[in-house]
Amino acid sequence: MRYIRYAFLAALAVVLVTVALANRDVVVLHLLPADLASLTGLSLTLSLPMFVVIFGAIVAGLLIGFVWEYMREYKHRSAASGHKREKEKLAREVDKLKTAKAKSEGDEVLALLEN
Repeated sequence: MRYIRYAFLAALAVVLVTVALANRDVVVLHLLPADLASLTGLSLTLSLPMFVVIFGAIVAGLLIGFVWEYMREYKHRSAASGHKREKEKLAREVDKLKTAKAKSEGDEVLALLEN
């Protein structure tokens, strides 16, 4: 299984390096469209190689997906935590009842022996 993981990572590295080499041209990213930038007077631009833009978009998409999934599963984690607390409470109660029963049975045996 370890070799399959290494082979997958090597193939992924080859694909990423190939994409990076094929997209080395510099592109200009604008914060706002030209009309809106001239209206607001805010013309922020950034010049980056295309592969940085591609990989940045992939990373941003992954992060947004992780945060979205974390928020979506909150109710399930909360319910699981509540069930775990309830299970532990019931287990303590069962142990307490078992020890109480063992003590009461021991007392009955002693009472019979004393007679």
